[in-house]
Amino acid sequence: MWGILEKTRNRQVLAIIAALEEEEGIGLTIAELYKYLEKPWVLVVDGWSRDGTVRVAKDMYADVLFQEGKGKGNAIAEALKHVAMDVDYVVFTDADYTYPAEFIPQMIKILDENSHVGMVCGNRFNSHFNLKAMHHMLYTGNRLLAFVHNLLNGVNMRDPLTGLRVVRWEIIKGWMPKSQGFDVEVELNHLVERKGFEIVEIPIYYRPRLGEKKLKPKHGFAILKRILLESV
Repeated sequence: MWGILEKTRNRQVLAIIAALEEEEGIGLTIAELYKYLEKPWVLVVDGWSRDGTVRVAKDMYADVLFQEGKGKGNAIAEALKHVAMDVDYVVFTDADYTYPAEFIPQMIKILDENSHVGMVCGNRFNSHFNLKAMHHMLYTGNRLLAFVHNLLNGVNMRDPLTGLRVVRWEIIKGWMPKSQGFDVEVELNHLVERKGFEIVEIPIYYRPRLGEKKLKPKHGFAILKRILLESV
């Protein structure tokens, strides 16, 4: 599965993308990773898509792992189980082309230059944020969950649910997420903090998704539950 592993500026980078019926965005997402990173290992974890997601990913020379369970957290857990050798950094991004890969080299540079930083995240909610890129209900729910996240624990983040992040491999090596769905970001935030590393956020822009939206109001309750569980 490893394929040809090259180094990105003397760093080995793995990009993990959880996907479910993302034919419209997966190709552009992978192409952008190749554009801004020098031959990263791209691993797509597919939840048995019925459209052309897998075909497009393979045409883009990504490795594809078929998910046994369901949900984003489960997909990440399965991906990590299949990483048989060490890398330096792991990039997490979404398959719907919402997160620009152009910011990833800057995120890696921060990690290179600051050994106390364990994860760098893309903050969508800055002066460049365009509300048209996110449904108003999703925006409101996101901000409420961010408030509760920061209130109940010491992980103070402007955008704790962002899907674009780069984390040191040493932090997540052997990690088995308890989260099955979109609450995995909350769990990862706490993992980085518990291991004694800092989290840095940088401003990014956020694009309207390509394809059908997967995030539903019910997922907000799962995220809230994870915030409460991780704050105990």
